[in-house]
Amino acid sequence: MAEAKRAYFYGTGRRKTAVARVRLYPNGNGTIMVNGRNVDQYLGREVLVMLARSPLRLLEHGDQFDVSARVIGGGVSGQAGAIRHGIARALVRADEENKPVMRRAGFLTRDSRMKERKKYGLKRARKAPQYTKR
Repeated sequence: MAEAKRAYFYGTGRRKTAVARVRLYPNGNGTIMVNGRNVDQYLGREVLVMLARSPLRLLEHGDQFDVSARVIGGGVSGQAGAIRHGIARALVRADEENKPVMRRAGFLTRDSRMKERKKYGLKRARKAPQYTKR
């Protein structure tokens, strides 16, 4: 462990417009709390819960850390991605040897895809009104 004196390791994760501030507490039992609620209850869908847990599952640290996350902005899917990004960054901060594994899995790369803005004269970003010949 790089910083054994610290009570927790932190990481900031981002996805779309969601931002997650994640704290990893060592010697835990694997509980993940998001905005004061259990991750299963907060995210709702099992796919999103698996997405958020994936960095811990990759390193097989699922029951060694307790995770506390504060998430703002975005929707549920973006928040799950932000939590995953934050957990991965915190795991690297906890042990620098995790970095190559996380990098290969793509967990440390910030997903920069954002919603395209709506343009005037169109219904959405690219959808045009139906063309009428007569």
